[in-house]
Amino acid sequence: MTVLLFLVLFFGLLAVGLPIFLVLGVCAAILYAVSGQPLVGVAQVIIDQLNSTTLMALPLFVMAAAFMRRGGVAQALVDLAVAWLGGVRGSLGLVTVVACTLFAAICGSSVATALAMGTILLPAMLARGYPRSFALGVIGASGTIGIVVPPSIALILYGIVAEQSVPRLFLAGILPGLLQAAAFFGWVWYTARRNHFPIEPSLPWRRRLAVTWAALPALAVPAVVLVGIYGGLVTVTEAAAVAAVVALFVSLVFYRGFHPAETLAVVADGLRSAGAIMLIVASALAFGHWMTQSGIPAALVHFTVAHGFRTWQFLLAINVLLLVLGCFLEVTATLLLVLPVLAPALVPLGVDPVHFAIIFTHNMEIGLVHPPVGLNLFVLSTISNAPIGEVIRGILPFLILLLVVLGIITYVPILTLWLPHLVFH
Repeated sequence: MTVLLFLVLFFGLLAVGLPIFLVLGVCAAILYAVSGQPLVGVAQVIIDQLNSTTLMALPLFVMAAAFMRRGGVAQALVDLAVAWLGGVRGSLGLVTVVACTLFAAICGSSVATALAMGTILLPAMLARGYPRSFALGVIGASGTIGIVVPPSIALILYGIVAEQSVPRLFLAGILPGLLQAAAFFGWVWYTARRNHFPIEPSLPWRRRLAVTWAALPALAVPAVVLVGIYGGLVTVTEAAAVAAVVALFVSLVFYRGFHPAETLAVVADGLRSAGAIMLIVASALAFGHWMTQSGIPAALVHFTVAHGFRTWQFLLAINVLLLVLGCFLEVTATLLLVLPVLAPALVPLGVDPVHFAIIFTHNMEIGLVHPPVGLNLFVLSTISNAPIGEVIRGILPFLILLLVVLGIITYVPILTLWLPHLVFH
């Protein structure tokens, strides 16, 4: 009965247009009142969990992403990819996949990646005669890589809610992210040959090296994060702070994407994005506390064990659930809504929480490009003035590839766990 009440409240409040943080907060307050759970201590629990050094990394990575997005870094990465992929049929399509992967490893946000790369590459691809639906599809799909490769904001939130090591989660996302990029690269290459897409001119070696040298400052941010964390030099939070400082320095000194006088405006933009995420986190913590006290996670484990569900069946059911939710909710909301229910059930059912993190985030990737409300679809429709139906047609082949990759990630756990086990053996 309580679960039914929650579902009616949740989707009813969403339908009337309330922001997700208010939806979660109102649902939690009503559920506490109906179930008779005491409210005493809930505020303290929320404050205690918000007062987390790991959670502090989130606004700092958001700030770094804001600097990089406005600072001209995206263009440097596009130039780098063009320099090395010139002479191959469909060069600009392949450049999109590579540049999105590199930019995702810097900013950690799929929407920011799709927005930055779409602004630069979409006009270029259209000018060279690429079909608009194909161009929109490859940009939108490649943008989703940002949610799984480090430093991923979604993986930071997962680590906090599920109490898992963020460095382990970052490592776990690398090979699945590269598998996804390779699948997209292969499809673009095949489509380009079949449809005789144009070939960008091949640059001489001297020019390639000059472009690579110019792109090195842009690549400094992920290098600082990964070397700092896995070299034992800094914590995740300290790495986020360093990343923000390096991103600001690179943007102002090397690429000059914005004037120093505009720095405060860029900071304000980053703080606005971070503040929105933190509001959702705070309201979700209240809901998660109610969920833990209600005993629903324990009931889920009992139901699954009592009915003889095997691990592969449980994972299949969860994938279907997440794909459905991804049609209606954005990444942060889905993660903070569902994970408090599932996290306690993982170990009893034989699922590694680190492996499940990548399954979860890959499902959220698919949600970003899945009709009817995939956020990347609307971002691309806005910047291109294309009907949403045209964007969806372009994204469909990549959506099929994403589902294939999801199946591989789900049932081949070594792909996810090999690097964490290698480093933290």
